[in-house]
Amino acid sequence: MKPTHFLLFVLCTMLVLGFICYSSLKLHLPVWAQKSQNDAEETTVVLAKGAGLKRNTEVEPDNNVGRIVGSVYDKQGFLLQLDTKLPQDLRFKYDNLSEGMCKPGYAAAKMATIYPKFKKIGPMFLDRTFKRLEKVSSYLPPFGFKTQERIIDNILSATKNYGLGDELDNLNCKKCIIVGNGGILFNKSLGSRIDDYDVVVRLNEAPVSGYGKDVGTKTTMRITYPEGAIQKPENYEKDSLFVFSAFKPQDFKWLKQMVFGEKLRGTEGFWKSVAHYVPRKPSEMRILNPYFIQEAAFQFIGLPFNNGLMGKGNIPTLGTVAITMALHNCDEVAVAGFGYDMNTPHAPLHYYETVKMSAIKESWTHNISKEKEFLRKLVKGSVITDLTNGI
Repeated sequence: MKPTHFLLFVLCTMLVLGFICYSSLKLHLPVWAQKSQNDAEETTVVLAKGAGLKRNTEVEPDNNVGRIVGSVYDKQGFLLQLDTKLPQDLRFKYDNLSEGMCKPGYAAAKMATIYPKFKKIGPMFLDRTFKRLEKVSSYLPPFGFKTQERIIDNILSATKNYGLGDELDNLNCKKCIIVGNGGILFNKSLGSRIDDYDVVVRLNEAPVSGYGKDVGTKTTMRITYPEGAIQKPENYEKDSLFVFSAFKPQDFKWLKQMVFGEKLRGTEGFWKSVAHYVPRKPSEMRILNPYFIQEAAFQFIGLPFNNGLMGKGNIPTLGTVAITMALHNCDEVAVAGFGYDMNTPHAPLHYYETVKMSAIKESWTHNISKEKEFLRKLVKGSVITDLTNGI
């Protein structure tokens, strides 16, 4: 065969083979692409189903996750169907405890069951390392302590103590109760039952003396702010911690004056009269971690963020803040004296006075209806126990 003929033969053969390969690729490429797309879709479905099955441990609810998660959780991240059952390992752990025994970690476990984003990270009070608390360091009061670092450092250097006390701090399991001020407590005879709790939390100036049958006599701590603090020194009970919750920068100046026994001055920033003296040693005073205000407002209740500033309807009540604190720091949590029933306008608003329920007016700072929704989730999910059934 002549060289020119051989070259033509090889060239033709290569052209034929090339055409066959091209045609084959053209025919199969759409099929392969479709198969890959189907595989990807199947993988997405499997992952989505897996996320639904593992929502208690691995998946954090998010409004942007998609339809599957959106149908399981509400806007705040709580399960729409509040399952009160714990995971099998925790059921085995708690079911084997004797009746009445304190259940370690129970409230946090129940909370994580209905609200998977919950993490037990919030220390009860500020201590000398408070500047490391990233979640509150960039917010102004009441949601943080920005601009108040120096005065807080000054206060904490005087108080020197940052816990509940050696006996309670060393308990392996703590049962806590937050006693609200509601008239629903009146004539319920819950006093002895309330006093059985390891930690009894009271709010603002709600009295104990003369009401022991219904509200108990024991007070571990009283959480308050300047306008809510007891003004008559003789009305303070003995052996309780004075726990300060700040709602505005001015509040820290007031606390500094109380801690150091200074004369009260600069009262123009308060909306009502405030105490001139708190009969407590500095070692008996604490600053509540402002993270609980932030978490209750924006994560649990869903109040307006308002650029992280106090505004209309975005401040939780002190009772809800106290419950939030207890979820992080107590093993079992109960409440009493919570809940306003607007269908009974002639019922007493508070257990210690004659003001009627009808006196409640729309609050500028609080959103009572949204708070009630949150608290009902906690009760329905068996996260907290409501002794007075007002929630």
